[in-house]
Amino acid sequence: MRERILQAAEDLLRRHGPAKTKVVDVARHLGMSHANVYRHFNSKADIQDLVAARWLRGIAEPLYSFVAQDGPSEVRLRGWVEGLIAVKLDKLARDPELFATYNSLAEASRNVITEHVAHLREQIASIIADGVKRGELKVNDISRAARAIHEGTSRFQHPYFVTRGDARPDGIDAVMDLLIAGLKAGVI
Repeated sequence: MRERILQAAEDLLRRHGPAKTKVVDVARHLGMSHANVYRHFNSKADIQDLVAARWLRGIAEPLYSFVAQDGPSEVRLRGWVEGLIAVKLDKLARDPELFATYNSLAEASRNVITEHVAHLREQIASIIADGVKRGELKVNDISRAARAIHEGTSRFQHPYFVTRGDARPDGIDAVMDLLIAGLKAGVI
């Protein structure tokens, strides 16, 4: 039942956006009372968060391949960043309404977005830690370095820029050259 409710909510969010999608609408869409929806979820925000979390997993999951690869950390970091950009551009092209909903939820700064960003940074940190272990990178603070990679590339992958059409990967090579040079030099 939870899955059916989430799917109905996703459909309605896609069509009407978060502001115009109410729990009553989700219940009506499923032919049930809103009280039945509340048996499974505490609030509209809980439903929206779970829809957003499921959608965000679709962004993070393909990036695991770069974490799991056995190769130079520089190649894996570049691939991870380019993969993140590609996934977001693809999601925008395939489902602009749901991408707009995600962006709206991100602007609301819910925990699900904070967890997603932390998860992405953990993936970057794993690649960096492996690079340090292999002697390819000289990093004193892996968490700080992962944050630098994530924030340093935000111009290319942040939802605000993606939806504006400003997330084109032009220039990402120069930014990654600079960031990776810092990781190799032990600046962080």
